[in-house]
Formats: sequence, C-alpha cells, structure tokens
Amino acid sequence: MIKIIADSTCDLSKELLEKYDITIMPLCVIMGDNTYLDGVSINKDDIFTWAEKENSLPKTAAPTLESAVEVLKPFVKENSDILFFGISEDMSSSCNVVRLAGEYLEYKKIHIINSKNLSTGIGLQIIKAATMAQEGFSAGEIEDYIVSTMRDKVRASFVVDTLAYLHMGGRCSSVAALLGNVLQLKPMIAVRDGKMGVDKKYRGTNRKALTSYYSDLIPELKDADTERVFITHSGCDEETVEFLYKEIEQLGVFENIHITYAGAVISSHCGPKTLGILFVER
Repeated sequence: MIKIIADSTCDLSKELLEKYDITIMPLCVIMGDNTYLDGVSINKDDIFTWAEKENSLPKTAAPTLESAVEVLKPFVKENSDILFFGISEDMSSSCNVVRLAGEYLEYKKIHIINSKNLSTGIGLQIIKAATMAQEGFSAGEIEDYIVSTMRDKVRASFVVDTLAYLHMGGRCSSVAALLGNVLQLKPMIAVRDGKMGVDKKYRGTNRKALTSYYSDLIPELKDADTERVFITHSGCDEETVEFLYKEIEQLGVFENIHITYAGAVISSHCGPKTLGILFVER
C-alpha cells in the first residue's frame, strides 16, 4: 500500500485531498506568543488581519518533529510505503523534519521528495504521484519519475498585488516597496530550481496586471501537458478569477482546470490578491 503525505504548503483543495486520499502535515504559523497550524487553526484571512494590525508578518516554521512522528505513525503501523512531498528545501526544513521522524521511528519505507517548488507547484506533483499509485506503480518508480522526469517541468509563477508583504518578509527594501506601490508595480515571481525570483513587472490594477500575466503565459500554456492546470490565489475578486478560468478554458488545452486558495503560510509571504497559474511543461 502506498500512502501520500504532503506538507500544508501544497495548497490543494479539500475536494482534491479527499479524491486522491492525501494526508496533510501542517506547517506552523507563529503570531506573537501563539503558534497555529496552517489550514487547521489559522487561514489566510487571519494572517492578513494580524499583519495589518501589527504591521509585521507572522513567523512560519516547519512541522515539529513530534507532530511529524504523529502524522507518520498510523501509516508506519500499516507498513505502508510512504511518499512525502515537501516545499522546496531552499525555503523550509519540512523534508528534513520528516527524515528525522523516519529515523526516530526506525522506518525505512519513507520516500521523501523535495518538490523544489511551492503551492500547487507541489500539488501538481502530488496528484501525478497519486494517479501513478492508482495505476499500480511502486513507490520507488513514482519517486524516480517525479524527481527525474517531472519535477523540473513544473512551471510555477504568481503575480503579487502589493509589495508590502515582500517588504515585511525582508525580500524587498522599504524604498522599493514604497516606490512600487506608488507606481502600482506588481512583480511576477517565478520558481526556478527551488528558489523564488522576480521575472517580470506589471503595472496597473490587479485585473490589468493579471490579464497581462496570463497573456504572457499563453505560448507556454498552449504547449503544456494537457492533464491539468491550477489557478491558485490568496483572495482575488471572483470576477477576475472567473475571467482567467474562462480564458484558459477557451484555449482548449487542459482536461482539468482547478481553482484553489493559498494557505496561511504561502499567503503570509505573498499577501492578498496574489494569483498564480501553475502547470507542467510538456
């Protein structure tokens, strides 16, 4: 039996988690003296309210060793082959915590996959792994395919509506953040080899920037793997999200178009009204 576990930064919807029987290991969110569990005791709206009030960002942390052990225990008891997907190891120590938990439990049948990605860039890999498991592939074969063939083909990018959160997180100077907000600059952040970097910069309203972002992605979307694409956001208006959904639908490329929300950890770093279009290169 193969069991797939992922950390909470994968941003998959409840429906997808249930459909593919994915167990989530939540990261920690620390606000003042209190620690919360991503997606369990805190969500993106709680983050935004607190950040605006305190003019600061919560701290985020990998799962504790104790919590990782508790998540793994039932599947160790069942003698399952465990596939764990974690956020890029350049961004968090989630994968290492699970390695330590496996050592603590003295359990060898754990395959730890560094997604080298975030959000539904991880989710794309998880669903492929779950599908392969249903088709009868072994845990080793799935790990080899994800790491050797698929992982580097995942295209994850998103457009940030405000630079305030990048500034509070230490990823943008105060001058750049102030100037950027005055000029309505909205950077496109792309994930490459496990790290985030600024790709392009758009100007104007959230809707205008996201429309330009989508237009720039069209050539890649037309040549993408047809299985699925994600629209993942941290609270954009429904009209804009629906507009992008219909635009992608009209391309006639994808069998599945999923809309999901960013969780508390991802939202704390990108801020409200951030949106990404994530897919796999053919």
